[in-house]
Amino acid sequence: MSSETRETLDEAMVRSSGLDTLLRDLTDRAVQDVPGAVACSVTVRRADRLLTLAGSRGLPSGLDQRQYENGSGPCVDAAGTRTEQYSPDLTEETRWAPYPAFAVATGVRCVLAVPLDVEGETGAAANFYGVLAGALGPGRDAARTFAARATDTINAALRIERRRESAADVRTALLSRSVIDQAIGILMAQERIDATLALERLRRVSMDRNVKLRDLCNDLVTRVARANRDGLPPARS
Repeated sequence: MSSETRETLDEAMVRSSGLDTLLRDLTDRAVQDVPGAVACSVTVRRADRLLTLAGSRGLPSGLDQRQYENGSGPCVDAAGTRTEQYSPDLTEETRWAPYPAFAVATGVRCVLAVPLDVEGETGAAANFYGVLAGALGPGRDAARTFAARATDTINAALRIERRRESAADVRTALLSRSVIDQAIGILMAQERIDATLALERLRRVSMDRNVKLRDLCNDLVTRVARANRDGLPPARS
C-alpha cells in the first residue's frame, strides 16, 4: 500500500470515528497486541504543554499527569528527547523521582515509552504499562509497531484539524471583508466621500477607540440596519 493511499485511509477513519474514539480504540488494541501491557496512553506536546490524547481502559489515574506535573518521567523524556525509555522494574528505578514510587503505588511495575514523530508538534510518545517486572521486555517490537500506526493516525487527524482551522480563518476573513465593505458603503452614502477616505476615517476611529476595525464596522452596520428597520434617523460612526 502506498503512503498516499495509507494517508487517505487514515483520514477517512478519523472523519468517520473521530480522533478521541479512534485513539481510544488504538490504545485498547495496543494492550491486546503488546505482550505484557495492561494499559497504554498517548502523550503529545501541544502549545508547549504535554497532554494525554487518549488512554486505554484500565489506565491507572494520574500516571501521565504526575509526570507532566513533575516535568520528569519516561513519557516526558521520550517526548522531549525522541528516545525510547524503558524501565523493567520501577522498584529499582533511580531516574524520574518521585514518579517511580507513585507508579508502583498504583500497581505499575514496569513502563515503556516510545517516541512518536508527530507532524508540527515538538514531542509525542506512546506509553505502555505493565504490572510485572520485565513484563514489557518481550513486547518492545510490538510496541514500536503500534507507535508507527498511532503516528499515522495522529498525523491524519492533525491534518484534518489544520484544514478545518484554515477554512475557519478564510470564512472569518471573508466575513470581516464583507462587513468592512458594508461600513465603507454606509459612510460613502452618509458623508458623500469616496471609498478611500471612508476607509481612512474608519481606521482612525478604530485606533482612537482602541477597537478592532472589524468590530467597529460590524457595530456600524448593525446600528444602521436597526435604524432602517425601526424607521429611525441614520446611525453615525
